[in-house]
Amino acid sequence: MLQLALPLFLLASSFTGAPVTWEFTAVPLADGVYEVRSTATTEDGWHIYATSLENDLGPIPTSIRFTPSKAYTLIGELVEPVPVEEFDPNFEMQVRYHSGETVFAQRVKPTADESFVVEGEVEYMVCNDKTCLPPVGVPFRIEVPTDHPKP
Repeated sequence: MLQLALPLFLLASSFTGAPVTWEFTAVPLADGVYEVRSTATTEDGWHIYATSLENDLGPIPTSIRFTPSKAYTLIGELVEPVPVEEFDPNFEMQVRYHSGETVFAQRVKPTADESFVVEGEVEYMVCNDKTCLPPVGVPFRIEVPTDHPKP
């Protein structure tokens, strides 16, 4: 059964959908910028796909969509770790994927000096060497206070 906990503490929320657990946090950086981190933890033997694949004839790539807001602006592109790349005989194509703990990061800058909310959705597909589960959409909401000490 899928469970959603919002928010776990001031800057984070999490989602557990076996065999993947998601945690969403906002970490203050310099100059008023925050890094929104979407962390996927997959159980042993399972993997999620990278944010881009060579074509759309196989698994779906992981996508992280941020709900447009006047409270912040996105800075740069979403960053992901270097994925494993290999030929998957089940899909008969090269795939790129992540296992274990994977952190996807997006920098944001608030448009005012007040607390703000970052909302969005992660869509992903999880597979092992024998089967894949249907794609899942995970909504997230992070309340970001701006009154804490800066790094």
